[in-house]
Amino acid sequence: MKMRKMGRQGLEVSAIGLGCMGMSFAYGPSNEAEALSTLDRALELGVSHWDTAEVYGPYTNEELLGRALKGRRDKVTLATKFGFGILPHGEGMARMAGLNSRPEHVRAATEGSLRRLGVETIDLLYQHRLDPQVPIEDTVGAMAELVREGKVRYLGLSEIGGMTLRRAHAVHPIAAVQSEYSLWSRDVEQEVLPVCRELGVGFVPYSPLGRGFLTGKLEDVSQLAADDFRHLLPRFQRDALQRNRRLLHTLTELARARQATPAQLALAWLLAQGDDIAPIPGARRIVHLQENSAAAELALSAQELDAIAATFTPDQVDGERYSPAGMALVGR
Repeated sequence: MKMRKMGRQGLEVSAIGLGCMGMSFAYGPSNEAEALSTLDRALELGVSHWDTAEVYGPYTNEELLGRALKGRRDKVTLATKFGFGILPHGEGMARMAGLNSRPEHVRAATEGSLRRLGVETIDLLYQHRLDPQVPIEDTVGAMAELVREGKVRYLGLSEIGGMTLRRAHAVHPIAAVQSEYSLWSRDVEQEVLPVCRELGVGFVPYSPLGRGFLTGKLEDVSQLAADDFRHLLPRFQRDALQRNRRLLHTLTELARARQATPAQLALAWLLAQGDDIAPIPGARRIVHLQENSAAAELALSAQELDAIAATFTPDQVDGERYSPAGMALVGR
């Protein structure tokens, strides 16, 4: 697997990483044995940038990675996130209790992540969502203290706007911004990516396959498990999904011509947007992990890149990427 240098802070990660959320959270029933086998295979393939968060489960995804990391911590660039209040009881997303990035919570959440992951240092610590009740300077200041103590190597922010990034970066260098970015979610191209590049900050796209849409395999919402959170997303409502599927024709035809899959072309397109971009597609099964990792070797021509991009302009996508409440938490 090729490696990529993320901006100017020294962080280096595998060109294709692994979003681990779905192994424990949000996408229907999980299988721990299968997840552990997939993590084993990821290391064999050099997919060494693993991304998790305390809220995935909550907590169970970090615990899963902690078991997978035993005896091979040095082989993984490990990223996790804080930023939500988590209730002591309940299940899944019902335990999320609003935003919390107060300095004392930053420390407590990070200590909890270190314990669950079974590590002494987190390579990349993100604020998951901006807390409007806490100045970003205070939050990043608390994160910076953890860097000075050796508990964290690099700092990141998730789903923030360009002005917030500037303010944060003035307190302590930000190594990476993580936001949704894919062919059908391209709003970061307008402001956030240019600011990242001005400041020397790497960019980590999550959901780079459009939560599975860009694989071309999801034909109807009836394929989703009853507790799959995509049922709550506007783009995955039955009528919107059917209208959006018309966008897949060009991607599918180009993939067939290249003897590749639509998912591989979607990832190759994203990698071609800059050497400072390192996507983290989710994969719960080895077959999907291997498919995704192979995209790092797929070079697209300028004509192919243009044809793909022209199909997925923002005005052609039906629906927002989150509900109104979810959209209120991003890009601030």
